[in-house]
Amino acid sequence: MNTLSRLTAAAGIAASSVLLLSVPAFAHVSVQPQGEAAKGGYATVNFKVPNERDNASTVKLEVTLPTEHPLSSVMPQAVPGWKVETTKSKLAKPLSVHGKQITEAVTKITWTADGGKIEPGRFQQFPVSLGQLPEDTESLVFKALQTYDNKEVVRWIEEPKEGAAEPENPAPVLSLSAATGDHHGGGAASDDKNAKAGHDAGHSDDAAEAAADSAGSDTTARVLAVVGIAVGVAGVAFGVLAGRRRAS
Repeated sequence: MNTLSRLTAAAGIAASSVLLLSVPAFAHVSVQPQGEAAKGGYATVNFKVPNERDNASTVKLEVTLPTEHPLSSVMPQAVPGWKVETTKSKLAKPLSVHGKQITEAVTKITWTADGGKIEPGRFQQFPVSLGQLPEDTESLVFKALQTYDNKEVVRWIEEPKEGAAEPENPAPVLSLSAATGDHHGGGAASDDKNAKAGHDAGHSDDAAEAAADSAGSDTTARVLAVVGIAVGVAGVAFGVLAGRRRAS
């Protein structure tokens, strides 16, 4: 086996090892914010549910919301092919939100297949608007149950511990960022901010296009220069060879 073949084989083995080691980390139910989930604000999050089985489809997802940090506003977005229900419970301690007393809050969200399902090799996202996010914690833990059409239930309820290895069935964890001045987090940017972002993006696009044009021109010039040098060298070589033939 030559050196190139050995390097190719080693690279293939290394890539396979990385893939095998990385798959489990992405195979569990997780929660991901759309933008930023800031303390004291509101955010839209996605509960991402991959199907882990080769011979069964996911037909139900139950997410339990943390009772130690109740949320006064919980609004699931409609997902085609799925029916969604929310369960409310009485709060041991009422919440005060915008001057109003909240005595109950959503403690569970259940999505049930209604014509849809998550087939093997597929995943589904379930968006939910949450607020007001607590200011006295760094993260929220959402325990989840994933049910397959063969009646198997996977319990994603183990809370990760700092400094410890990831548990076999970790619960989805939403990390909270520092509080913002407007208490809207990543889910409610103002029109002025959107306009500014669009303006800045326009300038960025123009700059990128100019840079691309410049890079293209520079590349063309270099190619032409190399071609010119090659032609010149070939001409000199041809002249020398012709002179030698005449001399002989």
